[in-house]
Amino acid sequence: MEDTNLLLTYLVTLLVLLGVAAVLVFRQVYKTRRVEGTLSRLQAKLTKEKGTAQEHYELGSLMVDKKLYSQAIIHLKQALKLLDKEESEKAAMIYNALGFSYFAQEQYDVAIRQYKEALDIAPSYVTALNNLGHSYERKQLIAQSLESYEKALEYEPSNKTAKRRADSLRKRLAPASPE
Repeated sequence: MEDTNLLLTYLVTLLVLLGVAAVLVFRQVYKTRRVEGTLSRLQAKLTKEKGTAQEHYELGSLMVDKKLYSQAIIHLKQALKLLDKEESEKAAMIYNALGFSYFAQEQYDVAIRQYKEALDIAPSYVTALNNLGHSYERKQLIAQSLESYEKALEYEPSNKTAKRRADSLRKRLAPASPE
């Protein structure tokens, strides 16, 4: 009797785990198919017609997610060209995405320029501040990096990334204590 209960418990546990795994796999497949569908729809549309700034930004963002950075840059630049003057908040997001694309290709100077453009438009854009700090860090410009992270913390004191990186950089900048 005990063996039967134990086997039944194992069987139910196994079925529950398989059910959870099946749901997770199904969700991932559904999400991937949706993203791929959007990507192919936008690519087809934008090869036939001019498209809007939003469509180019969306396609560029999808390409960034797929790590197709050079293609993403083309569409993000096109989005900037098509953007209306009153859509400056979107311009900051596009410049940030451009910066990320250049950063991923290890073009840190160009990435820094893009992040600064985003911050000229939206000085309190914390994501761009974090990204700028990271770019400075990669270029070994520790003081500028720390300054970017500290500015991010001024706007968003609970920003975990900025806190962690700023603390790490402060330790690197602190002079070694004499023994």
